[in-house]
Amino acid sequence: MIKPPSEHPVHRTPAAFSYEEDPAVRPTIETKHRQRKPGSFTDEVVLTADEDDPFLNPEKDVPPVPLVPRKRGTSFAKIAAAAFGILFSLAFGLWTDSLIHNLFSRADWLGYAALAALTVGVLAVIAIVVRETAGMMRLTAVQGIKAEAGTAMVETKPAKARALVKRLETLLSDKPETAKGRATLKAAEADIIDAPHLIALAERELLAPLDRQARALIVNASKRVSIVTAVSPRAIVDLLYVLYEAARLVRAMAELYGGRPGTLGMIRLMRDVLAHLAVTGSIAVGDSLVQQVLGHGLASKLSARLGEGVINGLMTARIGIAAMDLCRPLSFHALKRPGIGDFIGDLAPSMTSRDKNS
Repeated sequence: MIKPPSEHPVHRTPAAFSYEEDPAVRPTIETKHRQRKPGSFTDEVVLTADEDDPFLNPEKDVPPVPLVPRKRGTSFAKIAAAAFGILFSLAFGLWTDSLIHNLFSRADWLGYAALAALTVGVLAVIAIVVRETAGMMRLTAVQGIKAEAGTAMVETKPAKARALVKRLETLLSDKPETAKGRATLKAAEADIIDAPHLIALAERELLAPLDRQARALIVNASKRVSIVTAVSPRAIVDLLYVLYEAARLVRAMAELYGGRPGTLGMIRLMRDVLAHLAVTGSIAVGDSLVQQVLGHGLASKLSARLGEGVINGLMTARIGIAAMDLCRPLSFHALKRPGIGDFIGDLAPSMTSRDKNS
């Protein structure tokens, strides 16, 4: 039987209930109202100046990025190359032994002639190996000086900086342009006790004359590329000549700063230059550079083909600057690093004359 609902609702008497606090919530609530003691922070926030901001000034040259030598460990490809190299060497040795025996069986003078040719070939291979090893060691020495310079500049004692400067003098001892700088460093050796100042003096006295020659190498290579690519009838000729001048410029830059690489060292150096261009974002001419070149009325004065030659020349200048960053024994600190804007006036003089008149 269903009871009918009552006409008046039943009112419950108010009551108090106790509950247990959640231990996971309580510390959060307490921490929220807790006053924190004032503290000091050692890290300072440094804002980038507007003139150094690459987003506000895209036409400004990107500073050089220090290169960290890549660790070259053992890989399966190297193991396979070594194994097949040993196998081919054994096969070549057996073939040579069989050939010499056959020649001796025919005539003694043929066998002796084969032995003489083999001796000359082995000596030539040994000379090539020695030359390539020496070139790789000199490139490693240049990169080692550059890597240790940053550590020596923050040392409180100048002993490490003095040893670094001595190594730099030894590396550039065969350069007649550095004779005056070496004499200046020797005269001021006892007067300078600050490591950064000693390295800065070494950079000014030893590398400033070489930097001027490096700039002349870049200008001459850029002019040749600009002229040849402007008059060449085929694009493949442009590409081949740009590659030839780039390789020639990189080798000349390495020899200028004491590198003198061999064939294997040159391949490694070209790979590092391309990697440096990719890291610094300079592997292609950007829109800002094209606007800078063509926006001064150059396109209306010159033909399209000559304008392409100027662009190719500026691209060669970028390669030269990257090679300069890589081959230089010390990074740019005391001296100003050359930028792409320093070479525009040499490749397009009408632009600088127009800027001066305006």
